[in-house]
Amino acid sequence: MATMKKERTHSRVDEPQEIWQLRLYVAGQTPKSMAAFTNLKDICENHLKGKYEIEVIDLLENPKLAKGDQIFAIPTLVRKLPQPIRKMIGDLSNKEKVLVGLNLYPLEK
Repeated sequence: MATMKKERTHSRVDEPQEIWQLRLYVAGQTPKSMAAFTNLKDICENHLKGKYEIEVIDLLENPKLAKGDQIFAIPTLVRKLPQPIRKMIGDLSNKEKVLVGLNLYPLEK
């Protein structure tokens, strides 16, 4: 996991798709930060393959970047696109909660 890393998966050129822009705020390479990245990558590969971009921001190296997205806890995931912006705090280990939080998975009744 690198600071300010942008990762984008590619899909077929002839498929018009909305790219999901996800920003993960972490504080160094702690176990919780690493787990959040691994869990997010797994969710994206299973549910958004070819349609996502992950930007990892290490607040130990760039603490001022937390202000723009109003980050108060870490790790925090921010879904920039598609609108509306959504935020999730934690290591993203509860995949069902993450899917519902990102609006990727309908809430079961």
